[in-house]
Amino acid sequence: MRDNQFRLMLNEGKPTVGTRIWSTWPVITETCASTGIFDYVEFVAEYSPFTQHDLEGLAMACELHGISSMIKVDFQNRFYVAQRALAAGFQAVMWTDHKTAQEVKESLYAINPDCPEFAGRFGYPNNRFPYFQPYLTQMEHAKLVKQTVNCFMIEKEETMKNLDEICSVPGVDMVQFGPSDYCMSRGWDVKNHRDEVREVEEEMIKIALKHGVQPRCELDTPEKAEYYKALGVKHFCVFDEIRDHQAIWNGPCKQVADIARR
Repeated sequence: MRDNQFRLMLNEGKPTVGTRIWSTWPVITETCASTGIFDYVEFVAEYSPFTQHDLEGLAMACELHGISSMIKVDFQNRFYVAQRALAAGFQAVMWTDHKTAQEVKESLYAINPDCPEFAGRFGYPNNRFPYFQPYLTQMEHAKLVKQTVNCFMIEKEETMKNLDEICSVPGVDMVQFGPSDYCMSRGWDVKNHRDEVREVEEEMIKIALKHGVQPRCELDTPEKAEYYKALGVKHFCVFDEIRDHQAIWNGPCKQVADIARR
């Protein structure tokens, strides 16, 4: 049985670096993987249109280039999308918008194998799963599914209040702070509360590490990596496909347009 590479890295205490993609075109995934920089790509299905064929293509592209795959799922249809993504070959799930430990338990129950050892609700559908291993026994399959890495967004005021309990739930591997949704849950705009937001994220990191849960942070500069590393963080998501395009279009592209039109 070929193991989940993301899970092995976590178990061995190794740092990880990923990047966020919105496109379902597998060549984008291949381009990211071919750099040799990333341990995984995160497909933000919460934001993007996709089909089951797209998920399989993304997972295959990752596997062919030796990296892992994560999918970010909506809250309302999370059980279905997470199960279908795992069946397509994804190795990690980013769960959004949870507020309580009970909601976290419900999500983990939905993707834990339905067998006495793991007591979940996810059966043995015939699909490709990571690395396309069609001859696994039922319990080998269950152990492979159980290796899924689960990361939860901490992005609501209520979630922060429940963070100790959430981080105590077995199966919570990683957490990530979401400043936009957090501020919205408090009736704030991020731009007016940057100091408070930074303090809350630092508190999230502190609580997670206390419980042995790994914090994951998004960033766009090496300086931010140094800042987070000093707080004990070793899992980073660098840049975002759409934000990168916007930065280029509003930067050098705009400058060329201004030159052409003046």
